[in-house]
Amino acid sequence: MKTKLTLTVEKEIIEKAKQKAADRGMSLSQMFEEIFSKEDPEIEQTEAQKAAKSLLKKLESMKPRPSPDKFDKELRSHYLLKKHG
Repeated sequence: MKTKLTLTVEKEIIEKAKQKAADRGMSLSQMFEEIFSKEDPEIEQTEAQKAAKSLLKKLESMKPRPSPDKFDKELRSHYLLKKHG
């Protein structure tokens, strides 16, 4: 069931929203419905926010690094073997 909604928004914001909807080839109502019909709406994210979210996902999936002492010793051993044969 569709129902009417009244919002109070700055005129410049309305114009931007209408333009964005037009760029997507839909009405403002359709765009609003599309955004909020998602379970987790990601309204407008900057490129930095998108990059940060992507980086967090990658970091969460990575295996933890060995303890620093052990890792440093392994690196040192590897370097010395490579250098001195």
